[in-house]
Formats: sequence, C-alpha cells, structure tokens
Amino acid sequence: MNNTYKMIRLVGTSDKSYEDAVQNAVTEASHSLKGLNWFEVVEQKGKINEAGKVVEWQIVIEVAFKILKT
Repeated sequence: MNNTYKMIRLVGTSDKSYEDAVQNAVTEASHSLKGLNWFEVVEQKGKINEAGKVVEWQIVIEVAFKILKT
C-alpha cells in the first residue's frame, strides 16, 4: 500500500519534563489533526529562572500525519 504523509513542526512546553512537553504538543495537535503517525524530536531547550532553577522544558518536534485518500 502506498501512502503519503505531511510533516509539520510543533513546539511543546512543560513545567515538568521533555517527555511531558512532547506529550502536550501531540495531545493538542491530535484535537485538530487526524491520522497522526509519528514524531521526531528536532530540538530541546529550556528556561532558567533568576534563581538558577529550570522552570520550563521546551521541544520542537516534526509530526507526520497520513494524507487521507478520497
């Protein structure tokens, strides 16, 4: 079977972990995109407050979803 996929970039954030940031991005995208199939983490970064504490984890992911055949 031949399939075609579209890829988009998403940015997810979390105050807990990179894993939560990925899940947050995928969960939000799944509300409006159907057929999500896979993701790849492209970039990881975070935010540090004035006290030197990590307060936010940020990820950039590429997400692929299947183009529906008509």
